[in-house]
Amino acid sequence: MQITIRGAGIFGLSIAWTLRMAGAQVSVIDPGGPGAGASGGIVGALAPHVPEAWNDKKAFQLDSLLMAERFWAEVARAGGTSPGYARSGRLQPIEDDAALERAHARAEGARTLWRGEADWTVLRASDAGGWAPVSPSGWLIHDTLSARLHPRRACAALAAALARNGVEITPEGREGDCVIHATGAAGLARIPGPSGPAGPPAGTGIKGQAALLDASVPAGAAQIFAGGVHVIPHADGTVGIGSTTERDWSDPAATDGALDTVIAQARAAVPALRDAPVIGRWAGLRPRARSRAPLLGPWPGRPGHFIANGGFKIGFGIAPGVALAMTRLVLEGVDTIPAGFAPVPPREG
Repeated sequence: MQITIRGAGIFGLSIAWTLRMAGAQVSVIDPGGPGAGASGGIVGALAPHVPEAWNDKKAFQLDSLLMAERFWAEVARAGGTSPGYARSGRLQPIEDDAALERAHARAEGARTLWRGEADWTVLRASDAGGWAPVSPSGWLIHDTLSARLHPRRACAALAAALARNGVEITPEGREGDCVIHATGAAGLARIPGPSGPAGPPAGTGIKGQAALLDASVPAGAAQIFAGGVHVIPHADGTVGIGSTTERDWSDPAATDGALDTVIAQARAAVPALRDAPVIGRWAGLRPRARSRAPLLGPWPGRPGHFIANGGFKIGFGIAPGVALAMTRLVLEGVDTIPAGFAPVPPREG
């Protein structure tokens, strides 16, 4: 069986890699090439949801984050290109006494829900060193589950690994017996939503803007999440800052004052960044499903076609799990995908 993947973003490339490692014949089609859409960003926060109010989405994300280290190490070895992955943890400031109480409760939740694979702890900001964010309470959350990578480099690493294993990424081509649609924000517009073909589509593109700073950061420094802003120290000495969440925009690829605000917030939250120059800016559309969960599974009414879309802010974090689940579904007919991820019925005609 020849499998065609439409879309060379993080979902498409990860699925192609896992299928190829399972022995499948695979080709990838994307007019823009690897990482041309939202997957070509510069932030790369692989961070979990809070360990409480557990559900299938959080469990799926946990499993994906736990398999990520091996997944990316294999990709790097196969292609000779580093994705910049490291499970370096995350720091978050605690605002007040109420937030401190919640943080302690979540630490208890993590001990059970994270199955002993990672920790969620509360520590004094003064014990976190010069890279610590400003904390009004003097306390921080530190988790050891969060990881980071460089999105562009991760896509390049996957493309290199695929090329060395005989998988072509082309702008166009003939479809095989099976087609997996991993076409990002543009693809969501072609999937109908819960109200059917007459209603709005299953999802839309949400604009995000991010920046890259040149900063001197301690080796292995944790990522920081403060005031809704992600601060990600990359292996190459740069720091990714992001991002905005914009539902209204005129140019999806343009950066503007909204990004300047995010940069200012990051510098205020992390004193070590106050004098770090901006060396790059990025904007693009991230695919968000109306269900707020990724859409994975067969495309109803289209035999041989499957959907893998809607990663939004957690696409890179769940990519290893998405790739494994889609591979098992397509090659073995085994469905391990949470029911809430199922695509809605297709458009008629």
